[in-house]
Amino acid sequence: MNIDWSNFTPWSSLAGGALIGLAVGIFVVANGRIAGISGLLAGILRPAGDGWLEKGLFLLGLALAPLLWLLSGDWPQVEFQTGPLGILLAGLLVGLGTRYGSGCTSGHGVCGLSRLSLRSLAATLCFMASGFATVYLMRHGLGR
Repeated sequence: MNIDWSNFTPWSSLAGGALIGLAVGIFVVANGRIAGISGLLAGILRPAGDGWLEKGLFLLGLALAPLLWLLSGDWPQVEFQTGPLGILLAGLLVGLGTRYGSGCTSGHGVCGLSRLSLRSLAATLCFMASGFATVYLMRHGLGR
């Protein structure tokens, strides 16, 4: 495995990670709840309690951020190696995993690990192992 040094961006990655940490920190202080995206989305789709506006604004900010970046003109070339059916299937599998894992990577990986939750550690290890296995199978097994 070789590192693509021309696309290695440690400073922007560090800044992005710091901004994610800042955003979830502000969210938990302001709302008393973690910023698990699947939980926020479920709360928007089934608005039974309070906090609907805060959840909606947080999710709206997540959706608008890439559009603001698009206005900068510095948009990377995106190339999919699968068709629309593969992308749809991948999205459905992620949703299924989120349901069975009782949360998503943002809830477990970002918020849960920072709270030293053993359940979130187990979930994150499963997410990562599944991702590693999927990439390996797609690049060296089923995909070639």
